Amino acid sequence: MSAPAVVAEDLVKTYKGGVRALGGVSLAVEAGTVLGLLGPNGAGKTTAVRVLTTLLRPDSGRAEVAGVDVVAHPDAVRRLIGLAGQNAAVDENLTGRENLQLVGKLNHLTRPDAVDRAGVLLDRFGLTEAAGRRAKTYSGGMRRRLDLAAALVARAPVLFLDEPTTGLDPRSRVDLWAIIEELVEAGTTVLLTTQYLEEADRLADQICVIDHGKVIAEGTSAQLKSRMGATIIEIRLGGEQLAIRAETALEQIGEVPPVRDGETVRVTTQDGPAVLSQVVGSLNDVNVPIAGLVVREPSLDDVFLALTGHVAEDESTERRSA
Repeated sequence: MSAPAVVAEDLVKTYKGGVRALGGVSLAVEAGTVLGLLGPNGAGKTTAVRVLTTLLRPDSGRAEVAGVDVVAHPDAVRRLIGLAGQNAAVDENLTGRENLQLVGKLNHLTRPDAVDRAGVLLDRFGLTEAAGRRAKTYSGGMRRRLDLAAALVARAPVLFLDEPTTGLDPRSRVDLWAIIEELVEAGTTVLLTTQYLEEADRLADQICVIDHGKVIAEGTSAQLKSRMGATIIEIRLGGEQLAIRAETALEQIGEVPPVRDGETVRVTTQDGPAVLSQVVGSLNDVNVPIAGLVVREPSLDDVFLALTGHVAEDESTERRSA
């Protein structure tokens, strides 16, 4: 088996004030695959990306991209990667075409090659008609597509996407997913951080969950879901106090403790029909009325909540700590 395209071993990074963003993170991304990096607000996702893309120097640990050490040879690493962050890094006073040609020039493409590459990418990302307009006139989805196109100008074999679809409407998000899938089919390696668990479920070959700067779970989406049990029984109550009472009443039911999220309590089990009757009976015994009840298969949202105690959310706090 060939070496991973991206590898990190025991990365540690502490910011001023003693805030430890990474507390020994290790991960690997096989060539031509997508690793979904998940974690709650401030978990360390963006810091990990910044270290791997040479924007931050780790306090300790080792990281390589395509076999090149990110600390010892940062310039060489930058020639091997593309990076698209949460906020589109485009020059609003340049046209779409000028933005891409400028990136080509910065990557030492000849002018004819830069012009040709810009044309190809504008077409691929559905921006040809808007290519002559200044980027300031673009919608959020168009700017995101232009930013991703810029990350591909140099045909980098490894692509880092830090929450690339944050703030996009559902259609634009699905369009970007399709583009990412095309890139991976063509051999690109992708490390993707995201706050959308549906996104990780669709795109990621492997998922790595981090919390408080440490890896707390990893595996395929199916493997992580299997840890939750075969069935989720989701009970909606008529208020948070009723949900607290329900959580207490259901503590001995199911293979793992129930999880409460606001007015909802979730019970995971391998035996849905038998446990469902126990749930209803137990709540009747303590006079807790059920407002709604759903029986379904587990999702990544369930895994995330069970592992971290948080819902998925953006990394604004972590970004401000940097």
